[in-house]
Amino acid sequence: MRLKSALLGLGLGALGLVTTLPAQAEQYRLGLITPPPHQWTKTAEAIAAEIAEATEGRVEILVMPSGQLGNEARMLQQLQTGAIDFALLTAAEFANRDADYGVFYAPFIADDAQDAARLLRGEVAGTLLDRMDNFGLHGLAWGMAGLRQIVTSGPVSSVADLEGQRIRTVPLAPEMAFWTGLGAAPTPMPLPALYDAFANGQVDGMQIDHEGTWNSGYWKHAGTVIASGHMIFPMAAVASGRKWQTLSEADRATVSRIFETRVAGMVDLYGEIDAINLARLQETGVPVIEVDRAWFGPAVEAWYESWRAKAPLLADLEAEAAR
Repeated sequence: MRLKSALLGLGLGALGLVTTLPAQAEQYRLGLITPPPHQWTKTAEAIAAEIAEATEGRVEILVMPSGQLGNEARMLQQLQTGAIDFALLTAAEFANRDADYGVFYAPFIADDAQDAARLLRGEVAGTLLDRMDNFGLHGLAWGMAGLRQIVTSGPVSSVADLEGQRIRTVPLAPEMAFWTGLGAAPTPMPLPALYDAFANGQVDGMQIDHEGTWNSGYWKHAGTVIASGHMIFPMAAVASGRKWQTLSEADRATVSRIFETRVAGMVDLYGEIDAINLARLQETGVPVIEVDRAWFGPAVEAWYESWRAKAPLLADLEAEAAR
């Protein structure tokens, strides 16, 4: 009888324990197109780990790199419906829907990575982040992948050598307009397909950062690396607007703080990341030439004349850059 009473007491105690356990954590998914070695992916994994700890497991984020959830257009659709929860996206899909989101692609708007970081934390950046609700999203932070450089399969000594070249770009109007202005043939292509396309001669070159050139091995098939630093490659950290509202106010504050802090830290690293990878590329034996705005000739100013009319915020960003 005493044994039965003890077992009954244990059962009631266990039942009490179960009722005090926290609700099971929901697993959220974060999509991005970069491969695991890329700094974006590393940052996403650090964000996920810190959020899980800070929310005591209530917000568990599964990072899915390399376009596992589809290309960026597909991921944007899934964010809007709430099928996925977070993403690190280039600004391409936003810029194709609202020209103001293309202003960060303005050629030579930033002198270096530090200058780019300042602009990505400025007033225009804040305005564009706030306007993410127009896409059914909640904007968390602006990041980047260093400054854009050029890698070609053949020798290049002047901008004239780029004429007629098939240059891989993202499917982004302001970026494609830049290359069209140079007389090249911009060729949109998913990032996972780029290595084989470059190796097989389907494209003659690419607009890329030094980190991607090194980590993905594009330099192995390169004839020239052009260190131009001609364009910022912005990234937006976003949450699905639908899913964002399901988080508690406290958890939203925690998630916002961690995304903002971690992405800012990543942006600050890119000056060093670019320098390290440029030095590595210079040691490969592939010719590396350093060029400036003047090297591109009148195409840069022609781009500005066209896009000032299309994107009202471009003038504001130019004013920020001048300050």
